[in-house]
Amino acid sequence: MNKEQFLKLLEEKGIHLSSSQLEQFDLYYELLVEWNEKMNLTAITEKEEVYLKHFYDSLSAAFYYDFSGELTICDVGAGAGFPSIPLKIAFPNLRVTIVDSLNKRITFLNHLANELKLENVHFFHDRAETFGVLPEHREQYDIVMARAVARMSVLSELCLPLVKKGGVFLAMKAASAEEELQNGKKAITVLGGKVQDTYSFMLPMEESDRTIMVIKKEKATPKKYPRKPGTPNKSPIE
Repeated sequence: MNKEQFLKLLEEKGIHLSSSQLEQFDLYYELLVEWNEKMNLTAITEKEEVYLKHFYDSLSAAFYYDFSGELTICDVGAGAGFPSIPLKIAFPNLRVTIVDSLNKRITFLNHLANELKLENVHFFHDRAETFGVLPEHREQYDIVMARAVARMSVLSELCLPLVKKGGVFLAMKAASAEEELQNGKKAITVLGGKVQDTYSFMLPMEESDRTIMVIKKEKATPKKYPRKPGTPNKSPIE
């Protein structure tokens, strides 16, 4: 996906980027590739692939959910900043928090935010299980997002404790999403969530499957969740 296609396909979905926003995406790409030589941020480094599989794919969440307004977002396990940094570039009003367990990724994100001149972004080096217990973050976010981090039964325990009541957890998935959702339904309910919508679509050009699940937070998460680091993965709520 070249930049013209990126711009055109986003415009078709009602997302209009200014020349300065496009420059931010360009600089993002350059910094990603430069830092990727020093640390493993992504296996995808070809420009057209990054625009499709990282930038466009991250922004696809905005085709199905309204990101206008001063929403607070927590991105769990964002790695090199996906999906929340592309969303922040396209919707500068967002207040973004990223939590990632690898400190070198946080170092990259701090540098990236400075270079892109992003405001209202905060990065935390922590495990989601311990982060979700902290009173200043627990049930504080309008939207909590994760892209391809873990299966739904595990991911729900990492993300739903951070969602405020009335907010949403957006899970961005590739194939096998329906089966994952079925296996994760008990965990979603236990943690105070309810499946509101599921959107499936094809990523353009390469036509690979994508699914975005919208989980509404209806009730407070019981205090015992999230459990200790590693426990959700070892014995998911099923």
